[in-house]
Amino acid sequence: MKAPIKSAAAILALNACVPALAGTILFSEAPVPRTDAEKRAILTSPQAVVDGVSIDLGYHTILRSGQTGAQDADGYRFGQLHDIKGQPLLAEDGSPYISNDNDFSSLLHGADGKLYMVSHFESRPGAMYLTELAQDPNTGVLTAQRTRPLDFSPLRGGWVHCAGSVTPWGTHLGSEEYEPDARQWRDGTITEYNAAMATYFGAMPAEAGSVMNPYDYGYPVEIEVDGFDSARVEKHYAMGRLALELGYVMPDRRTVYMSDDGTNVGLYRFVADQPGDLSAGALWVARWNQKDAHGAGRATLDWVYLGQADDAQVRDWIGRYRFADLFDEAAPKAPAEGEKPTCPEGFTSINAGHEDGDHQCLRLRDVNQDGAVNWMDENIASRLETRRWAAMQGGTTEFRKMEGITYDPDRHQLYVAMSEVDRGMLDYSRAGRAQGSYDTYDVGGPNHMKLAQANVCGAVYALHLDGNYTAVDMFPLVAGTPLTMDYGADAESPEYDGVNKCDVNGLANPDNVTYMPRYDTLIIGEDTGSGHQNDMIWSYDLTSGRLTRIQTTPYGSETTSPYFYPDINGFAYLMSVVQHPYGESDADKLEEPGQLSAYTGYFVFPAMNQ
Repeated sequence: MKAPIKSAAAILALNACVPALAGTILFSEAPVPRTDAEKRAILTSPQAVVDGVSIDLGYHTILRSGQTGAQDADGYRFGQLHDIKGQPLLAEDGSPYISNDNDFSSLLHGADGKLYMVSHFESRPGAMYLTELAQDPNTGVLTAQRTRPLDFSPLRGGWVHCAGSVTPWGTHLGSEEYEPDARQWRDGTITEYNAAMATYFGAMPAEAGSVMNPYDYGYPVEIEVDGFDSARVEKHYAMGRLALELGYVMPDRRTVYMSDDGTNVGLYRFVADQPGDLSAGALWVARWNQKDAHGAGRATLDWVYLGQADDAQVRDWIGRYRFADLFDEAAPKAPAEGEKPTCPEGFTSINAGHEDGDHQCLRLRDVNQDGAVNWMDENIASRLETRRWAAMQGGTTEFRKMEGITYDPDRHQLYVAMSEVDRGMLDYSRAGRAQGSYDTYDVGGPNHMKLAQANVCGAVYALHLDGNYTAVDMFPLVAGTPLTMDYGADAESPEYDGVNKCDVNGLANPDNVTYMPRYDTLIIGEDTGSGHQNDMIWSYDLTSGRLTRIQTTPYGSETTSPYFYPDINGFAYLMSVVQHPYGESDADKLEEPGQLSAYTGYFVFPAMNQ
């Protein structure tokens, strides 16, 4: 079962009638940090001209990690991690463990009429905090009144909550990134990264094999807020298990696109049975049909059906099945000289979801032991081992670092950030190596993607949608510019300053994106290490192609989850989170521990609901 591919003419006809853009916004440029003081600061555009009116800009902080609300000085500290019993987790020195991995933060109206924020902490165990906000009616400035952790104990905890979105019906849709590899539990090879979750259960990491179930993590998480003391937390197991960056719901209230962050990963589409209810539906994975190998590539998309399920079914499967119940695995056959490894007869050859590439030979078992392999076994595999099963069914699992997603209602298309164009996206190669010389990421897989050259500075893609919100193609919108050979460029660049390996006048490893409806502007955040020493947020004018730097962040931090709200009680907000300062690079620049605290904040504008 595949979605029909539209012709080029049909796509153009579908997208020809772009509504007249009612509003205009023009940002002044934020400076490139050059001095040590500038590289420790948050720098922003001084002004923006919105609908002809100049607005003074500045970054407003709601909370930094470790802080409390203004009306609850003795309350919970923002980002403090807790175990399954609600007891604070302790750092090595015996102090409460505070996560500086602030990530996506939504702004929501509670059922009680108050304004709230739900915030992610990208940790193991993960945390989400609910914060009651006060909004100044004259300036729009937001103040945290009180904050508390949400209770994930009925769900056996939360895991690496990364990006997110707000649904059309006003709930928070969060994520669980870098799902633990269940094969490690079978083999007794659990990594330190995965084993850290054992502390949630009051155990040591060495005990992860007995206290953790890897199939508990890797799902979309929906939060509905009634009031400060009442918020419902659900994991939507029916949507599949991924290294989920985020899910983004289309205006039909049924179709959800999900990005898969990592190496050799896929793009997924979930279609709910009922509008506004993500607890049951069908799952699909994209298949890349390459049309152009140049730059970041270009392709039409097929969609491979991965079955139907509901949350209750999948939660039952999580409790009953393990990796060894789902798959038989065989060693790849030793290849003849000059040939590639293959799998024994009856086993499917895949390469999916591993940092260094991993040729696997898998065969689906009679999982539910009803006498034969059938559609029920396939559905179980599709939800507990979504990426592996997607690869076995012929989907494309060759993308590298797939990040944010947003929807443009003015052009009826999606934008998807790819932090790097490399590894499985190339043709038996990777950055800095000759084409055909490096097969780790393509051996065993179908090699759908055969791009001619890496771009380790990354790109943002656009995807046209048909009338059913099904993406029919994928093509580059804007890309970064490498400056050095080891970062994927053709030759050493005289512009390389010894610090920034990507041009500072362009993108470096785009992460999350958000669109400003009717203002023709895409906002692009970065998650980069060597690309830019200081991560940046950009505005991108979709008509002119102009990139404008609007924010830079301190040493070693990441710009996580910019997200735009056109009108909240007469004000527009662009959320911006500064994650783990001094944590990803330049740790030697740290002067005092307080500089490690992350920032959850925003820009404020007049309402932009033209």
